[in-house]
Amino acid sequence: MYNILTLNKISDVGLAQLTSDYKVSDDCKNPDGILLRSFKMHDMELPESLKAVARCGAGVNNIPLDKCAEKGIVVFNTPGANANAVKELVLTGLLISSRKIVDGCNWAQSLKGTEGVAAAVEKGKSQFVGPEIYGKTLGIIGLGAIGVLVANAAVALGMKVYGFDPYLSVNAAWNLDRHVVKAASMDEIFAVSDYITVHVPLTPDTKETFNAANLAKCKDGVRILNFSRGELANNKDMIAAIQSGKVARYVVDFPGEETVGVDGIITLPHLGASTPEAEDNCAAMAANELMDYLENGNITNSVNYPNCSSPRLEGKSRICILHKDLPAIIGAATSALGAKGLNISHMTNNAKGDYAYTILDTAPVDDETIEKIKKIENVISVRVLK
Repeated sequence: MYNILTLNKISDVGLAQLTSDYKVSDDCKNPDGILLRSFKMHDMELPESLKAVARCGAGVNNIPLDKCAEKGIVVFNTPGANANAVKELVLTGLLISSRKIVDGCNWAQSLKGTEGVAAAVEKGKSQFVGPEIYGKTLGIIGLGAIGVLVANAAVALGMKVYGFDPYLSVNAAWNLDRHVVKAASMDEIFAVSDYITVHVPLTPDTKETFNAANLAKCKDGVRILNFSRGELANNKDMIAAIQSGKVARYVVDFPGEETVGVDGIITLPHLGASTPEAEDNCAAMAANELMDYLENGNITNSVNYPNCSSPRLEGKSRICILHKDLPAIIGAATSALGAKGLNISHMTNNAKGDYAYTILDTAPVDDETIEKIKKIENVISVRVLK
């Protein structure tokens, strides 16, 4: 029986993926795994029993990744599961950044109780004129699951689309519409775009991508969409660019004290993945990742350990070793098995950053040999799956 702790309300569709071998609760004391959405884990004491954390969503800023890695806790996310929901909101952002729809709606609502509403509307609607997006240039920074969907949809809407992503994956490239122009640099995106949307994770390198220096490279009147993370923009620089006319509109899905109530900034209450379909998709994906790791030792979509998986072999034990990516560790583990006359039927290994993961399929192994492997220098955690 595996114990699963939920730190947020998780979709019933996701929880339904868990078999009868799983006990789920929001007050579990010794969890094998955790399912969560936005709960902030940084100040949480991590239970010794914890083996994996699965985030129902893509962003993992609320999880202490390094601390988890050091303790041998694999952290999963669900890239692409909410991509369509975010794409649809980005398209909404394109339209509301152009047509002054929000301003017009608020103004129309304010007419309640006045006489001659229809006449007032006809007289006052000219103040909300805005350009069409057809034929305009959209620059996309980041061509992952969301960025590719946005690019293809924008092409279908008649926009010219430039995309920049130095880490473009093969799968993303295959899915990208052939009309999307590959920008040579982020500066090219700034220079050519009437609209810019960003779809990258928040890292030290991407923080404050939209700063004074980069905004100065943009066309006058550019419209910027941020549905990734609020910290991707320097808010003071963005406000100054709006006041100067360099930026016509900034649509951000992460309201903050500096951005709320500022003319030219449209703040949305983090609605990117707020659809029942996205919540179901993310929860189901997270639950399946968690199960595959706990039951089979397979790692898919981890953010702090490498992806590493292989099919189970009938009648074999599986030894799962989380360790530092340093020399001699795998050799010492295989030597320990060889000393007991245990043949390795299959082995797979992968590394990510400072950490690595090794799966060994072998004949049933004794506790003494496993303890010997656990004592190898720089081995973090060892599990045996029967």
